Amino acid sequence: MKKSKKYLEASKKIEKNKIYSKEEAIKLVKETSTTSFDASVELVLRLNIDTKKADQQLRGAIVLPNGTGKTKKVLVIAKGDAAKAAREAGADYVGDQDMLDKIAKENWFDFDVMIATPDMMPALGKLGRVLGPKGLMPNPKTGSVTMDTAKAVEDVKKGRVEYRADSYGNVAVIIGKVSFDETKLLENMNAFVSLMLKLKPSTVKGTYVKNISISSTMGPGIKVDTNNFDK
Repeated sequence: MKKSKKYLEASKKIEKNKIYSKEEAIKLVKETSTTSFDASVELVLRLNIDTKKADQQLRGAIVLPNGTGKTKKVLVIAKGDAAKAAREAGADYVGDQDMLDKIAKENWFDFDVMIATPDMMPALGKLGRVLGPKGLMPNPKTGSVTMDTAKAVEDVKKGRVEYRADSYGNVAVIIGKVSFDETKLLENMNAFVSLMLKLKPSTVKGTYVKNISISSTMGPGIKVDTNNFDK
């Protein structure tokens, strides 16, 4: 894959094999963004976990202190009071079977996050084959299957991000935009890393956080010192 001229220029600012302090890494990620649009900043942690073991499957959601800079469209599948609460909390779309039919018949996906009440899950299950691969299936672990639809909607609007460790133990999450000031990116990074440290499975042997890196969309990766965070 041929790297763009901008990418190669940006790469020169990063010393190969150097591990940066989190402050330096945040500064560099802003300087090495190569896109004309306001790129996202992605944080990746490589953890020493075995996701085949039930207690080492890390999955959930966190509301970042400064959000992600992206406004997400929220669809809530609920009835009655839970539907009313979702509307009042600012959900973009609220409905029950009518919305599920719209997805099934019209292949409609004009939303980023789906929240559902537990009673609606059996009806949603029929759409699992369509929603699953798109990462849109609500899940109790991420707080998207709940009776408290108002809180769930507010959290997404504030900047809730979902995370899930892949089979290699990598956890990737967007912690903001390149236009964010350094302090905001740093606060978001600290919040996410400290959550991962808190969630360390008791069965993990040896070093838990193998490495941490950040990059902007289409920008080069920058390694961050894992000892920079409170263990």
